[in-house]
Amino acid sequence: MDQIEDLPFRQFSLPLPDRGPGEVAVLDFGRLDAPVAGVFLHANGFNARTYRRLLGPLSRFGRILAFDQRGHGRTTLQAQPEGRGDWLDLRDDLLAFLEALDLEDVALAGHSMGGTVSLLAARDAPDRVSRLCLLDPVMVPKTSAPVGDASPMIAGALRRRATFASRAEARAAYLGRGAFATWPAAMLEDYVEDGLGDRPDGAVELSCAPAWEASNYAAQAHDPWGALASYAGPVKILAAEVGSTCREPPGSDMETLGPRVSLERILGTTHFLPMERPDLVVSALADTLLAQA
Repeated sequence: MDQIEDLPFRQFSLPLPDRGPGEVAVLDFGRLDAPVAGVFLHANGFNARTYRRLLGPLSRFGRILAFDQRGHGRTTLQAQPEGRGDWLDLRDDLLAFLEALDLEDVALAGHSMGGTVSLLAARDAPDRVSRLCLLDPVMVPKTSAPVGDASPMIAGALRRRATFASRAEARAAYLGRGAFATWPAAMLEDYVEDGLGDRPDGAVELSCAPAWEASNYAAQAHDPWGALASYAGPVKILAAEVGSTCREPPGSDMETLGPRVSLERILGTTHFLPMERPDLVVSALADTLLAQA
């Protein structure tokens, strides 16, 4: 990670009137006079800034946008967890984002939930999306058991500590522990910056409320493998070796999707492969996001 160059970025907020009150918070990497080459979406519970040390080095070659999804980071779109059954609300946010900026022939990339949402959007707006790079996307076979309240992911999210005295206290609590055990300190620093919001009493709290994070784990009625079969553009998938959320349906044959889809399992990685192998991830993102630049 020390060899990953850290380049500056801009921040702006964008209203999506058709998606309700509030705005999405956007990070903008690259020259303002350059066309947007790609859009990146973060994982559940994270935020766009978490990945800036991966996206920053690419900005010298093309312009890339990354935004905080609904219920995350600095985005202020309403996030109501009750009654959600799928991620089509997040897909529609992304489609509205692409339309608001009139983006066409753009590449999409994302980690975990962000990759899946990118895939769902590409399937429904192929005229706007030229290609995809998915980093251990959440692609669970439809034959898998339904996600219930007893899911350890849901239970863990609901138990998550939501408030800290300061960002420094949060960093100390996270560093080298739990889900953050394999993270470089610099990426953890970026996660904490936008992953916690300031409270009036001087403390900080998670920008992604535990109930919203849990609702994302539970809402799995969408069909990512169907979307992959329907989308005709090139798709590059990097999947984890251990604990991957990208699991092929029983009896499936990736070869039937043709050469447009490539799936590579990265040895020695977990679901947090962007944090564990930034070298491979930067290369894959460059191949995808900058292919049209």
